[in-house]
Amino acid sequence: MNRIHLQQTLPQVFADRNSVSSDVWHQDLTFRKGEMYLIEAASGTGKSSLCSYIYGYRNDYQGIINFDETNIKACSIKDWVELRKRSLSMLYQDLRIFSELTAFENIQLKNQLTGYKKKKEIQAFFETLGIADKLNVKAAKLSFGQQQRVAFIRALCQPFDFLFLDEPISHLDDENSRIMGELISTEAEKQGAGVIVTSIGKHIELPYHKVLRL
Repeated sequence: MNRIHLQQTLPQVFADRNSVSSDVWHQDLTFRKGEMYLIEAASGTGKSSLCSYIYGYRNDYQGIINFDETNIKACSIKDWVELRKRSLSMLYQDLRIFSELTAFENIQLKNQLTGYKKKKEIQAFFETLGIADKLNVKAAKLSFGQQQRVAFIRALCQPFDFLFLDEPISHLDDENSRIMGELISTEAEKQGAGVIVTSIGKHIELPYHKVLRL
């Protein structure tokens, strides 16, 4: 996948508003592979909804979202399985970590689908992000910031054309945010991938091609 094209896309819940001032909603907007985008948003402007639409588990919107030339509403379940396995990776705002599993087991749920990362590479991510001692600890016993780093590692353990990060550093200090930015840059360059980051406050420092206001 080389581009994600939004054509007059708008959450249905916003349809009765007299006007919507946004660089994303109700616009003709293209996200291109190999480029980085920051979407700045206030609460309630549809930030997480946008991620949900593009990832395909909500379709309560007007307008069109295309992956290359394909309207995503035409994608079958089989299509979405392959897209989420090899083209789209998501770090959700609410993380979606399985609390009864260890940190490493949470990563393996994703990584075993493609075998994209070797165990030593995953361990290196844990070490780099300062949670090497949490590898075999159940996620329920981790702080939110530690879980956030686990979810981030999971997002890197698959092939992707586009990486979505929904408020990825909301509970991280500046040093871990800097490290995360370096890892994103490295992985995105390796795969020639696009990166889309959302933020309602502080954000990862990356060489963004475009900053959009939601």
